Amino acid sequence: MKGPGRSGIVHSASPLFAVGLALVVGGCSSFHRAWREAERHPAPENSIQGCWEGQWVSEVNGHHGQLRCLISLEADGDYSARFRATYLKVLRFSYTVRLQVEHGDGAWHFHGEEDLGKLAGGVYHYTGHATQTEFHSTYRSKYDHGKFEMRRLDGDPNPARP
Repeated sequence: MKGPGRSGIVHSASPLFAVGLALVVGGCSSFHRAWREAERHPAPENSIQGCWEGQWVSEVNGHHGQLRCLISLEADGDYSARFRATYLKVLRFSYTVRLQVEHGDGAWHFHGEEDLGKLAGGVYHYTGHATQTEFHSTYRSKYDHGKFEMRRLDGDPNPARP
C-alpha cells in the first residue's frame, strides 16, 4: 500500500534516476581507472592538473554531495575537468567540462560550459579559480546554481581525509 505522496516522489525522481544511470553507465569505470592512475603520481607543480576532492552544493535547493575531479591539460592548451559527483548520497554521475584557463595573481582563473542534457538541466556554465591546493567554482544553469569547493590530493594513494 502506498503512503501519501509516495507516488509523486517516485515519479519526480524517475527522470533524475534515468539521467544518473545514463551518466554512470557511460563514464563510471573509465573515471575510476583514470583516477587511480592519477593518484599514483604527485600533483604537478605550477598547474591545476591532478586529483581534486570536495563537495558541491546547490544554492537553489540545498542539495549537496561529494565531488571528485580529475583535471588534465589538453594538447590545445585548454584543460579537461572530469567530474564525478554524488546526488542524494546514492546516485553517482560523471561528466567532463572543457575549461579555458589563465594564470595570474597567484591563481588559475577558468571558465567553461557543458550541455548535460534536458533532464539534467541543460547547459551549465562554470566560473572559478584554483590555487595549487584549493579549487573554487560556481555553476549556473537554467534551473540551478551553486558552488564546487575542493582540495587537491597530493598524489599519496592513501591521503588523509579532512
